Amino acid sequence: MCSLPAALTDQSTTPPERLGIVGSGTIACGLAKLAAPHGPVALYARTAESAERLQERLAECGAQVVTELEGLTDATFVVEAVLEDEAVKGQAYGRLEPVLAPDTILTSSTSSLSIAKLADASGRPDRFAGFHVFNPVERMKLVELVFPPAAREETRARVRALSDALGKTAVEVPDTPGFVVNRLLFPYLFDAVRLLEENALAPSDVDACMRFGAGHPLGPLALLDLVGLDVSIAIGESIGADVPERLYRMAEEGRLGRKVKAGFLEYGG
Repeated sequence: MCSLPAALTDQSTTPPERLGIVGSGTIACGLAKLAAPHGPVALYARTAESAERLQERLAECGAQVVTELEGLTDATFVVEAVLEDEAVKGQAYGRLEPVLAPDTILTSSTSSLSIAKLADASGRPDRFAGFHVFNPVERMKLVELVFPPAAREETRARVRALSDALGKTAVEVPDTPGFVVNRLLFPYLFDAVRLLEENALAPSDVDACMRFGAGHPLGPLALLDLVGLDVSIAIGESIGADVPERLYRMAEEGRLGRKVKAGFLEYGG
């Protein structure tokens, strides 16, 4: 595993980082594609099926896919991007702890869970941070950084340096459910669903109003499809928002959005 180039990191605080990623979903894959041009990146996939799928998707960028956590032994900076569930993340940290070096930074891409709780579960709260990137990772500039009380100044500096190396605009936000973006965004998205139902509007019409009337690059219903309805429900519940019943019904029907080519809108191909 090679490091990100010195020219793209803050050499006054730390040597270049060697990046490891835990997860096989959209965020993990996007982060690997973004980082790989700066040097080989190791991405851990839990199953052989996931590994094969990721190898096909990442073949052109050259990211390395590993199926054993020992493949991350050389990593100096790890981003966890597994299921948005506190227990699942805690289990991942327990398996990572004996593999990672003592000074390795561990971060979570969680979009809504308590960073303080995850930091405690990690076993290295002084070297832990929230690293919330947005989908699509290669295009979205923002990364919300969240630090637990125990985070060292060195941890803060290294997390910010990696954000800069990946071309992200880093904003430190409070450790509150949903942080800033999702705390403000999802009540709006859920209101769009309720408006749709109350007025028998077409999803494409609601989206067109917000795209051409408010200048949004993506309408609210298309955005829910992009995030995934299952993920949207989890985020809504975590921030205490009123999740529309329609989302639960659609999730039960398997209409989870773009990843299954069916949500509020239809996706061919």
